[in-house]
Amino acid sequence: MLKKITLLLEMIKFKHTVFALPFAFMGAFLAQGGVPGLKVFLLVVLAMFGARTCAMGFNRIVDWKFDLANPRTAGRAIPAGEVKLWEAWTMVITAGLIFFVACYNLNHLTLLLSPFALGLTLFYSLTKRFTWFCHVVLGVALAFSPLGGFVAVKGTLSGFPWMLSLGVLFWVAGFDAVYACLDADFDRQAGLNSLPSRFGRKRAFRLAVFFHVLAFMLFAFTGIFCGLNYFYFIGIIITGAALFYQHIIVNPRDLSRINMSFFAMNGLISLIIFAATWLALATA
Repeated sequence: MLKKITLLLEMIKFKHTVFALPFAFMGAFLAQGGVPGLKVFLLVVLAMFGARTCAMGFNRIVDWKFDLANPRTAGRAIPAGEVKLWEAWTMVITAGLIFFVACYNLNHLTLLLSPFALGLTLFYSLTKRFTWFCHVVLGVALAFSPLGGFVAVKGTLSGFPWMLSLGVLFWVAGFDAVYACLDADFDRQAGLNSLPSRFGRKRAFRLAVFFHVLAFMLFAFTGIFCGLNYFYFIGIIITGAALFYQHIIVNPRDLSRINMSFFAMNGLISLIIFAATWLALATA
C-alpha cells in the first residue's frame, strides 16, 4: 500500500504543489492582514491538496494513450502499467471529495466558487486537443489559487487584488509554454495543440518572455495596490532576477536545463513572493 501511494504521488508530481500553494497562502495572508487562523490555514492546505491531486490525476488518466506513444512520457505510471486506471480514478474522486469538503468547511462563497475552480483545472487537460490557447487556460486555473485563499478568509471578493491573479495567469502561461517545447514535435505529429507545436519553439519562447514581463509588472502593482512595504519589493526584484535567469539557461535550441528552469526556478519564485508578502505584512 505504501509503495502504491508513493507511485500515485510521484505520478501526479506531488512535490510540484509548491507552484500554487504559496499563492493560495498569499491570498489568505493578504485577506487577514497577517497569519490567518489555524483552522482556515489547514483547510486551505487541504483544499489545495485535493484540487491539485484531482486535476493532475485526471490529466494522467485522459492523456495516458498519448503518454504511451511519446518516448519522453512512456515511463509514466499508467502507460508503464504500474498504476491501474481504476486506482487512478479512485485517487481523483477521493481528492475531489476532499477539496469540496474543505471548501464546505470554509465559507459559503468558497463552496460556491469551488465547482468553477476545480472544473477549470479538469478542463485544462482536454484543451490541447483543440486549441494552442491551452497554456492560458492553465494560467487561469492556477489564478484561482490566490483568489481562493483570499475568499477562504474573508468570505467575499471585495478588496481582492485582481492583478495578483492576472500575474499568476501570465507567469504560469509563460513557463508552461516553455515546458511544452519538450513535446513540440510529438504534439505536432499527434495532432495536439500548443504554442511550440503551432508557432515553433522560437516564437513560443518570445511569447513566454512577454508573458513573464507582464507577470512581473502585475506582481509589482499588487504590492502597490495592497500598500506593502519594501520587503515585498525586495522579493519582487529577486523574482525578476529568477525570471530572467529562467530565460538565459534555456533556449529553443538547447532544452537540456529545462528542469532547472521549470521546476527549481518556478518553485523558488512562488515561495519568494509569498515570503516577501508575509514579511511585509509582519513589519507593517
